[in-house]
Amino acid sequence: MGFFSRRTPMSGPPEFIIVGLGNPGKQYELTRHNAGFLFADLIADKNGVKINKIQFKAVTASLTLGGVKCLLMKPQTFMNNSGEAVRQAASFYKIPPERILVVFDDISLPCGRLRIRRKGSDGGHNGIKSIIYHLNSDAFPRVKLGVGEKPHPDYDLADWVLSQFKKDELALLHEAAEKACSAAELIVAGDIDKAMSNFNG
Repeated sequence: MGFFSRRTPMSGPPEFIIVGLGNPGKQYELTRHNAGFLFADLIADKNGVKINKIQFKAVTASLTLGGVKCLLMKPQTFMNNSGEAVRQAASFYKIPPERILVVFDDISLPCGRLRIRRKGSDGGHNGIKSIIYHLNSDAFPRVKLGVGEKPHPDYDLADWVLSQFKKDELALLHEAAEKACSAAELIVAGDIDKAMSNFNG
């Protein structure tokens, strides 16, 4: 079987939550802040599932990575309140922060790069800030997808993260999201050290 062969979701509750961060709505689809949603769509597609179940203030899908049942989430709260959705799911399934993987955009990394961390501060990212607040913990693993730095220091941050990717940038982001899918399988399997060694650029 291939690395991401199509699998039927296992029965029973999820053991791990995978969250891709972004903003709902067509107008945000290809913006920098929606890199996490792009990842979620990609990993769902690779595993032959659709993210279409509405629950926990999110759209979700069940998938199995390396034998581990996962809940894949795209919070629909808008970025700054992402923690509300994550907390609801984590509370319902009694999943600790260490078993919640969050994938999101990072303006400090160039497009095409990714960085994996076991835990840490919000780094100025409002979606992560919300999750830390609602989980009362920063001890969740995360994959940061590079979306490029502001073109000028005076450029408004909100305008930058809500700007659209250029075509060449989108291709680089897709490459990084592909790597993030492979990293997610390692992290879910409990091998975050290998994921960091393989993919941290």
